[in-house]
Amino acid sequence: MNTDWDIVIIGSGPAGLTAAQYAARADMKTVVLEQLSPGGQALLIDELENYPGFPEKTDGFTFSEAMTRQAQKFGAVIEYTGAASVKKENDRFLIETTSNQTLTAKAVILATGAAHRPLGVPGEEKLSGRGVSYCATCDGPFFKGKKIFVVGGGDTACTDAAYLAHLSDDVTIVHRKDRFRAQKAVADKVLNHPNIRVLFNTEVTEIKGSDKVESVLLFNNKDRTTTEEPADAVFIFVGTVPHTEPVPGLEKDEAGYILTDSSMQTSLPGLFCAGDVRSTPFRQVVVACGEGAVAAHAAEEYIGKLTGNEYR
Repeated sequence: MNTDWDIVIIGSGPAGLTAAQYAARADMKTVVLEQLSPGGQALLIDELENYPGFPEKTDGFTFSEAMTRQAQKFGAVIEYTGAASVKKENDRFLIETTSNQTLTAKAVILATGAAHRPLGVPGEEKLSGRGVSYCATCDGPFFKGKKIFVVGGGDTACTDAAYLAHLSDDVTIVHRKDRFRAQKAVADKVLNHPNIRVLFNTEVTEIKGSDKVESVLLFNNKDRTTTEEPADAVFIFVGTVPHTEPVPGLEKDEAGYILTDSSMQTSLPGLFCAGDVRSTPFRQVVVACGEGAVAAHAAEEYIGKLTGNEYR
């Protein structure tokens, strides 16, 4: 692998791939570091129906594959390794990869995304992979015709509940509040779906089973009662935890997401941030792409000032 770059992008979800396309197109020597597969959490999207310019639905894999090809067409390089640490010495960044290489860069774009947040109830960890899941498109087909519970009230929970309702006519979505926080069009699909039962003001307090999920304990936080219901699967969508490990010293919000200015500049000059790892009021593919484009443009301008090639 080449070790000297203009811009190193860490993460290849929609934000990282868009940043790669814009950076490479601006003639920046650009590499994207990705431990798994390009696309990030977008790969898990069964139906992408609200991305501008796509009147017909597409899926996350097809969308991500097209973004990857486009970034590579402009000259971006994708290397299958992670970033263990990012440090700045004078005007250069040193990126230690998980494959024990040291890369240098004039600017870095952090697009590491976020992981699913666990519910944190008894039985969850023990039964993970045995009925407890955080990915409907990955594991839903194993539970065709089974009794499925979905926990959460945001876009992902509602979208995935609707997907699971195509596989089973016995889907229950459990949300601790009295209404969904998902976008109205998404929430309405769940509320009007004949195969989905909605339990508001309700929390899953325990997932029970010996070798696989067998039942859930449900706590009604209005009347303070607890009931137990049989279950075959529990899909959990209660938020995300940002992947900020490579650069622990950046300024963050209360939830741990990285703070930036409007140019995606973090508290460390030359290090930019985009996508789900960033503090933002709205996490969507289209938002991540926009942030990736802004980050790449800002990184190019930063490098221009650094090298004395600033456009005036």
